[in-house]
Amino acid sequence: MSFLVRKTILNTCRAIVLRHASTKATAASKSAIEKWDIYAGVLVERLPVITKTLSPIEANFKSMLDQIEFENSLKSNHEIRKEMEKRQAELLKAGKIDLDSEALKQTAQDLEDAYNDEFSKFKPASRITEADKANDLKSLNRKLEETLVLLTEQKLGDKKYFLLPQGKHSASESLRQTAERVLKENVGEALKVTFYGNAPVGFYKYKYPNATRQEAVGAKVFFFRCVLNSGSQNVTEKKANFQWLDQSELEKTLKQPYYHSVSQFLL
Repeated sequence: MSFLVRKTILNTCRAIVLRHASTKATAASKSAIEKWDIYAGVLVERLPVITKTLSPIEANFKSMLDQIEFENSLKSNHEIRKEMEKRQAELLKAGKIDLDSEALKQTAQDLEDAYNDEFSKFKPASRITEADKANDLKSLNRKLEETLVLLTEQKLGDKKYFLLPQGKHSASESLRQTAERVLKENVGEALKVTFYGNAPVGFYKYKYPNATRQEAVGAKVFFFRCVLNSGSQNVTEKKANFQWLDQSELEKTLKQPYYHSVSQFLL
């Protein structure tokens, strides 16, 4: 009986080993015949133009720091001059001193009144721009306190999608060079950017529809980050359909699997 049990166990183990070897061979064979196209994608960021609106906690903390700074700060030259002129005026009124009228031609108080008058006329620009009011997604002059990301419309298969600019890698280029070329081909020469290094910051892969698979089963996209230079013009390529979107808008526009990969390297 013991012999039969050992033989059964041995046969079972042998079957498991053979099945595992068969599975590995199948996976290795499949991997060997699968070819992927290599693409370079570009994350173009327009950084915030103005500071963000403070949250209630941030506003309270700033107010506290300002109060501490005020209580511990030394008097400015203007404040010292104002106090000195006040004492001189009291002595002059009491007839204890005689000052040249030219000496007090413009007092510190006169300067302060002039400054306050000038400040009262100052009207800060609105944080809401005309592009915001018109919901112009192609304008760089929108959502000034947010980071905007460039999307371009591209054809995948027989459908069009808004994606980060991307293009197929050429064997004669580095991936960074492909990214630079792809950006120019998609949006023109006017967009001036600075790339952050030669290494990609993100990765995404997708398979082509079965009907369109020929030499490759899909594409592997390696993303490079770059920032829009100050004073750069907007996209000039007339054929390009593009949008500048913030992160919340990206989540609504991009397909969920694609957004999940892209969101990993968004700041």
